[in-house]
Amino acid sequence: MKKFKLTDLLIFVVTAELVGALSALLAGDFTSFYSEMIRPPLSPPPWLFPVVWAILYALMGTSAYMIWNNRKNEIRRSSALRLYYIQLAVNFSWSIFFFRFRALGLAAAVAVILFLLVGAMILSFRRISSLAARLNIPYLVWLGFATYLAVAIYFLN
Repeated sequence: MKKFKLTDLLIFVVTAELVGALSALLAGDFTSFYSEMIRPPLSPPPWLFPVVWAILYALMGTSAYMIWNNRKNEIRRSSALRLYYIQLAVNFSWSIFFFRFRALGLAAAVAVILFLLVGAMILSFRRISSLAARLNIPYLVWLGFATYLAVAIYFLN
């Protein structure tokens, strides 16, 4: 493992946060659309989403830094980071499909794909760093809940 560098960690965390912020910006006003639709039981208030996502992006960035900083197995490391970037791109697209284009069926399918990608990413991370993998468990749990919401909203609307 390379020496810990705070600036490198911050680059990973800020990059993840910026992906989320840019996705939200391109998605447009989500609160009015979200409040207008029929929502399933357990739907959280709109203000909760940016709070949860900010925390999850910080955890994602931290875990990716830990994988990047680990030099034990270059092939596993490269594969794990590839999964990280793929899931981050899919994550980026979800809000745009759901809120900007209001493609609820596509957004529900993307949510399922994202859930599976993050599960695969966690398994890949675990082979390198169990802590990096565990940092993404809240993300996977939230994605399970978000997938339930996306699929239910698709069927209800």
